[in-house]
Amino acid sequence: MKILDNIEAVIFDMDGTLVDSMWMWKQIDIDYLGKFGMELPEDLQESIEGMSFRETAVYIKNRFNIPEDIETMMDTWNNMAYEFYKTKVDFKPGARDFVLELMKRGIKTGIATSNSNELVDAVLGHLDAKDYFQEIHTSSEVEHGKPYPDIYLLVAEKLGVAPEKCLVFEDILPGILAGKAAGMKVCAVYDDYSHQELSVKIKNADYYFKGFDILMENKSFL
Repeated sequence: MKILDNIEAVIFDMDGTLVDSMWMWKQIDIDYLGKFGMELPEDLQESIEGMSFRETAVYIKNRFNIPEDIETMMDTWNNMAYEFYKTKVDFKPGARDFVLELMKRGIKTGIATSNSNELVDAVLGHLDAKDYFQEIHTSSEVEHGKPYPDIYLLVAEKLGVAPEKCLVFEDILPGILAGKAAGMKVCAVYDDYSHQELSVKIKNADYYFKGFDILMENKSFL
């Protein structure tokens, strides 16, 4: 099995896939709800998986009756997250080397994320990785977030590559389903914050690897 056979573009989810940032979002949720005297429900992360930044704000506002308007909520989250992304968030192990390997092979690369443009710019600037990706797009640019295929189809279109020639890397089930709905091959990757979904992620993906470091140690899979 060579996962890059007949592949012309690789499209990455960002948080929990390319970069190790899910720990930070849980803390932001705890701190934000704490401002209003509420505790973080155990099911919140699972409930908002795949939603765009705005969809998440609408969901949380409605679920918890937040008095702030949607724009203020998003600005607050951006401000809370910005310093983390600018200083503390790093690539997942082996991810940088894997992207450089794709570039060396002439395979196009893109990012399809549910995060905001500001935070994508912050983390890629911090990691000096903006030039690694030909196309970077967020779910705010399309009608529906993951598990709908919209964001993956947009990135493929911008890259000029047919969906069947694209390989997606995702850490959460809605993202895996989005990639499959787009007609792409999907590789599931492990992340601590979605470990409880591992079996169903593996079932719905074409491939599974615990991490990019494993792929880079076993290039026979490439």
